[in-house]
Order: sequence, then structure tokens, then C-alpha cells
Amino acid sequence: MHQVKVYDSSGNLKKVISVKALNKRSDNLIESPSQYRKNRGNAKPPAAPIESTSDKAK
Repeated sequence: MHQVKVYDSSGNLKKVISVKALNKRSDNLIESPSQYRKNRGNAKPPAAPIESTSDKAK
């Protein structure tokens, strides 16, 4: 694993995440994966497919 450099939109270096911090994060992820799960509660359901006029003729 290598250190990670984080840049802002203008290209300036914001922070450097060390290998030690990355290893610590991966250990935490193995112990409790739900800690890093994204909240999907506000996700929209997929839209119904649109029927074309040729499908209705069949």
C-alpha cells in the first residue's frame, strides 16, 4: 500500500494519508464493515420502463 495524496479542485495539496492510517482503516473495515456502508435510505426506486408504440402493436 502507498500513501494517498488528496488535492482540491484547483490542484493544491490538501492532505496526505499515511500508510499507517490506511492500514488502520482497513483493519476497522474488516471488524465492522457496516461502519463504512453508505446510507441508501434516500435512494429513488428505478423508473418503470417506457413502452414504445411498436411494443403495444404486438
